[in-house]
Amino acid sequence: MAKGSPAKTRVAVPPVRTRAPSGRPVRDEPELRAAQPARNIPSELAVLLGEVQRLQCELATTRAKVKELEATADIDAVTEIFNRRGFERELKRSLAYVKRYGTRAALFYIDLDGFKPVNDRHGHAAGDAVLKAVAAMLTRSVRASDTVARLGGDEFGLILWNLSEGDAGAKAWALEAAVTEEGIEWEGEALAVGASIGFAMLGPVDELADLLAKADHAMYARKAQRKSGRLPQNR
Repeated sequence: MAKGSPAKTRVAVPPVRTRAPSGRPVRDEPELRAAQPARNIPSELAVLLGEVQRLQCELATTRAKVKELEATADIDAVTEIFNRRGFERELKRSLAYVKRYGTRAALFYIDLDGFKPVNDRHGHAAGDAVLKAVAAMLTRSVRASDTVARLGGDEFGLILWNLSEGDAGAKAWALEAAVTEEGIEWEGEALAVGASIGFAMLGPVDELADLLAKADHAMYARKAQRKSGRLPQNR
């Protein structure tokens, strides 16, 4: 170094650091990457798959419950046969089948005679026993392809296939006799009920409401005949 020359000193320059909005210095990128924990992709995927399987099981359980509820919604709780909702659904299907294929079927509308006195004297439990016995008798008296339902109160409905109008009339009067002769006991006492049955044949131009009205009207006409004692011959 020459005389007279000012001495040169080295000044240490600190490394440049940028600052985050918080005011803290941001580390260099390699250092930042090293500080982050390594992700375990297989473990995370296993957790997701487990959650998917759990949701699928819950969905399957829910669908099974919905099907069960849909099935029981069409069944009468007392007699364990179709209720009105299930019966009307089957009647709609039967009408569509008759219209398409020209087959023969009959709708029976049944009202029990003397049911109210049973309820009034013996209570609703005895009435339920009568309803169960009648439902069982009607089920035994028809084919597996036919439909038996409790429409509400002491009213029942049937859909019977492959019979003529004459056959339907004979079957209706036979079922009336069967209800009357059905041995129903409650606490050691016989419970006597009868039945009035009206029917209507399913036709290709019939609608559900009109068909139900025709069968209902025929039932009330039959009930009036039974009360007056003016029953048709050979029935």
